[in-house]
Amino acid sequence: MGLASHEETIKEHAKKRYNAHFMLIDGMTKVMTNQDKKCQSLDFHAAGLKWSFYIKSDVVKDHLSCYLSIKDEKCIGSNWEVQCSFNLIVVSHTGLADLCKPCAACFTEKNPSWGQASLISNVDLKKNYLVNEKVVFCAEITEVKPKFLNVNSVSPTMGTVERLKLTEVQRKNSRFTWKITQFSSFDGEHHSSYEFTVGPRRWNISMYPKGVAEASGKFLSLFLTATDYVTNGPKAATLAVFRLRVLDQLKRKHRELDEECCWFSSGSTWGTRKALALEELHKASNGFLVNDEIYLGVEFFFVSTTDYL
Repeated sequence: MGLASHEETIKEHAKKRYNAHFMLIDGMTKVMTNQDKKCQSLDFHAAGLKWSFYIKSDVVKDHLSCYLSIKDEKCIGSNWEVQCSFNLIVVSHTGLADLCKPCAACFTEKNPSWGQASLISNVDLKKNYLVNEKVVFCAEITEVKPKFLNVNSVSPTMGTVERLKLTEVQRKNSRFTWKITQFSSFDGEHHSSYEFTVGPRRWNISMYPKGVAEASGKFLSLFLTATDYVTNGPKAATLAVFRLRVLDQLKRKHRELDEECCWFSSGSTWGTRKALALEELHKASNGFLVNDEIYLGVEFFFVSTTDYL
């Protein structure tokens, strides 16, 4: 089934379900290799309240778990609860029946998330529900009974669909290099590059020339930060697969750090405190610091985008 027809099928599913949200993940295997093994949906509205759900791959061995969370701004303090029933669903597009796990729960301040620790095994997912790296999850909410909340209506809400797509970054747009002159004159704790655009948002590189925390005085610390969006779509977290680099100006034997696969919300930062030992940095023959100039960089491999269907 082609991507277009697959999307149309999911939209037809949504038209038939109320108080439901579908998440089409395009690039499932790579998405679930991020460091926290988690993928979260956009916020959605059902029965007068705001919710989201997330998938995790490290709760039960060789299984995916799924949890529904209440995210509504009205749910503050301790004097509230929401009772409901809900279905966590893996949608089939191969002719099989959908996998559906029914749940009932009481959401409170202490327990804002409920779900299934073993929604589906990895083997079953790959065999029956994963097609061309695409899989669809759904949370459907029923019998909502809010208590001590100012909820105007619990009437049904039309189903919604989002698509999370992990796209390979074209090589010509995948690298950013930050040239720093007069490196020895940097006396502040940290410094940041100007912003650049990759995928749906802007980014910058930040460095601590004398290290930070346990690396202070021993290492150059290097980080990637996500800033504003450049698209008009939903303001979702962005998954980026990337590698930070310190460039060798003499022999091109660059110090390339381990590939990272991380989720970024606005202002969040990933990197390493121990990017390069200061002893190595200042050794002239290594070529990292030449004429008091240093080149720091990042290479992107994949970046996610999220939109509504």
